[in-house]
Amino acid sequence: MRTAATDPRRFAPIPILLLIAALLGFAAPPAAADGLTPWDVARLRSVGDVEASPDGQHVAYTLSVQRNPFEEENGSAWRELHVLGPDGTSRPYVSGQVAIGDVSWTPDGRAITFLDERGDDDGDALYALPLAGGEARRVLSHDGGIDSYAWAPDGRHVAFLADEQEPEEAEEMEEKGFDAEIFEEEWRPTRVWIAEIGDDGMAKGEPRVLELDGSASELSWSPAGDRIAVALAPTSLIDDHYMSRRVHVVDPTNGTVTGSVANPGKLGNVAWSPDGRHLAMVSAADLNDPSEGRLMVVPASGGTPRDLLPGYEGHVDQVAWRDASTILYRASERVSTVVATLDVDGGEPNVLLPAGDVAWSDMAQLAGGGLVLVGESARHPDEVYRVTDGGTPERLTDSNPWLAERDLAAQEVVTFEARDGLEIDGILIRPLGEVEGNRYPLILSVHGGPEAHHSNGWMTSYSGPGQVAAARGFAVFYTNYRGSTGRGVAFSKLSQADPAGLEFQDLVDAVDHLVSTGLVDEDKVGITGGSYGGYATAWGSTYYSERFAAGVMFVGISDKVAKLGMSDIPKEEYEVHAREWPWEDWQKMLETSPIYHVEKSKTPLLIMGGTADTRVNPAHSLILYRYLKLLGNAPVRYVRYPGEPHGNRKAAARLDYNLRMLRWFEHYLQGPGGEAPAADLDYGEPVAGGMGSDMEADEEAEGEEMEEDRVEDDGR
Repeated sequence: MRTAATDPRRFAPIPILLLIAALLGFAAPPAAADGLTPWDVARLRSVGDVEASPDGQHVAYTLSVQRNPFEEENGSAWRELHVLGPDGTSRPYVSGQVAIGDVSWTPDGRAITFLDERGDDDGDALYALPLAGGEARRVLSHDGGIDSYAWAPDGRHVAFLADEQEPEEAEEMEEKGFDAEIFEEEWRPTRVWIAEIGDDGMAKGEPRVLELDGSASELSWSPAGDRIAVALAPTSLIDDHYMSRRVHVVDPTNGTVTGSVANPGKLGNVAWSPDGRHLAMVSAADLNDPSEGRLMVVPASGGTPRDLLPGYEGHVDQVAWRDASTILYRASERVSTVVATLDVDGGEPNVLLPAGDVAWSDMAQLAGGGLVLVGESARHPDEVYRVTDGGTPERLTDSNPWLAERDLAAQEVVTFEARDGLEIDGILIRPLGEVEGNRYPLILSVHGGPEAHHSNGWMTSYSGPGQVAAARGFAVFYTNYRGSTGRGVAFSKLSQADPAGLEFQDLVDAVDHLVSTGLVDEDKVGITGGSYGGYATAWGSTYYSERFAAGVMFVGISDKVAKLGMSDIPKEEYEVHAREWPWEDWQKMLETSPIYHVEKSKTPLLIMGGTADTRVNPAHSLILYRYLKLLGNAPVRYVRYPGEPHGNRKAAARLDYNLRMLRWFEHYLQGPGGEAPAADLDYGEPVAGGMGSDMEADEEAEGEEMEEDRVEDDGR
């Protein structure tokens, strides 16, 4: 099979469309006039969390608004606060250049509360904004900022989490230059604090700390306000947060632990029963379970939690209580999501929302048994939906009305058999304007984890080619290879102790399946992914080089020997992935490393990642780049993003990544191939829409409307 570097057809004369594209900074045909573009992706807005008022009449939600790096200071997306009224209409409450977080309601429902950093705040402080309108007031601040908080049911106390601060003496010595770092020994625990709230709604006096062993997270009050459920880990290190958090029930008056829960492994959300007798939680099945996903219940006095859905071939994502005997949960089942209830004493689930065209990501309960949910589909990112008991979900928000003007390619669920007969699911986006009988280049997009999965929803992001690639004539396939979540514990463990084995054979089998359908040109297949998906990309570009004509690796793994030693999650790596230490089988670790197979590589590889990545050390990218560069068997490029962690956060870095990824694939799967495209990018956009004039007109009109309705805009 020819690769992009050796196929003589890739050096054919460049057609006129390629010359036009080159003037725009690309080495491939421009996007279809009405298809999605990278600049469209850079302005997509999406709903975050939803929180219903105590009476269920209003819903507060956050809206992520990406920055325009050409017009404002580069940075992460802004998060606005919006509120839906009883009639389903939405109003912006805090909008503009703000970063709202952890939205909640006061127990009396008269005010919305949230975390934000303003003025002289030392980190995030707690603010309250009256539902009736007015100015937000600071309820509570704390040195170093507040991580999260929870209102006591009586509204007279707030429990909050905050990191223990460094002593002033140590800070003074650091300023003098004594700033040596003692690696992983300088951690400071996150503490639970209790603040008293006065009649004016503001904190009074100094908050008091609860003396608890360990570092705290996952904070919630009992319905009577006499206990707090809190998760405690031995340290604040991310590895302990992943693998060692255990739930404790604490007396808020003195910090006495009244109950300890033996929840195993990873932990999700925790919810009190209305009568205060039980806790429901999302937990791992055991220490080696790759992901929290079991629906468990335990007495509030502590003990071993009971799995209410033993053997469930799905993953529970969120739990709440309908009443003292009924649990409400949201779960992933293969590529879909469901919402159901279950009696705490057992029985069959009552499915409220079966698998459908919308993938749900958050939910809250309304008065009268209704629900408000956040959902995405093949046609749009996350939006707010409402459903009455037994009714059909109604979409309430349209955060990207301009999407209606874009032509989106067809998206479908594909199930195929791997070579050993195991069923594997995937989501296919077909080329926009597909002509029956034609074969198309394919981009195989691989999720990270591997304890994650693709849902049949909105598949396009700065690092996910999705509809943008489809608009440019690609087929795009997202595979839930073995080891993915959404299909129960047993399926998610299938890749353990077998790195780069059957899990990555599934990817090749996916390509073969799509070739067999007549859709894909087997000589024009690219692979991309981040983190573990980056590992798959590096593996596909070395070990499986004959199968892939181009690769784009993002924050990926290249050296399994070094992975455990350089990551911030070594215990997690061992318990739920490798299941053996490197020194138990050095040779296996070496042979399952892409760097071991670099001499096989004929695949042009673009490597990208941030310089501040603690999860997959940037050295993985550097060493793979260096070996491939020295060998010189195929083009390789390494793009580094200063200060970015495990994935790009800032707007400019995201747009840059998207443009480079697309150009690499266009160059090697559609264009002339050969030498790598130019290192520089033209960030200007095509005339047909995106982040320029069309976007500015949209935002100007929207801004005028928001100005009329705005309750508050602090102008940051």
